[in-house]
Amino acid sequence: MCNLYRLHKGSDAIRQIFAGMGTKLSFPEGIPNLEPRDVHITDPGAIVRAGVSGPELVIRRWSWPQATGKPLYNLRSEGRNFARNRGLVIADGFYEYTAPEDPKKKRKDRWLFKPADGGLLGIAGILCAHPQVGEAFTLLTAEPGPDVAPFHRRQIVLLPPRDWSRWLDPAVPSSELLKPSDAGYLTVEPA
Repeated sequence: MCNLYRLHKGSDAIRQIFAGMGTKLSFPEGIPNLEPRDVHITDPGAIVRAGVSGPELVIRRWSWPQATGKPLYNLRSEGRNFARNRGLVIADGFYEYTAPEDPKKKRKDRWLFKPADGGLLGIAGILCAHPQVGEAFTLLTAEPGPDVAPFHRRQIVLLPPRDWSRWLDPAVPSSELLKPSDAGYLTVEPA
């Protein structure tokens, strides 16, 4: 499951992608200073949600505590209807791990997946108002697409930019969008 992603592009790059789709992105809490970094579980991350006057970018915690105390950072999408609290987690890459090729190595091999077009990834997410941590998000997962399948048995749901506004629209059935990504959507390299 995805437990680390990255965002190395700033607020202007995110705003420009939305503007290129004819959509004005608002920043109700001010324009965040998004320093290039890897985002770990419980870190704050950039997420776009449906606002009163259109999509808005806010910074929220990735994961919320379950009853067991463990963080809920990934959630299976199959068999569920997500009509509310949808968010679009903005990233430009994510990591997966495999058993090391060298049997003498103790650490797993890490792989970086990036969009083949060099743009941004929109990861399907769900927001939750949690009493302990406030509003937080989790990443939805599905069966892996052909780019991820050789590395992992699941993948985060990656929405192409043409579907970003549809994901934020609760009238669009989530089942239409929660699918594995197409072959060639991602590039992969050792990280």
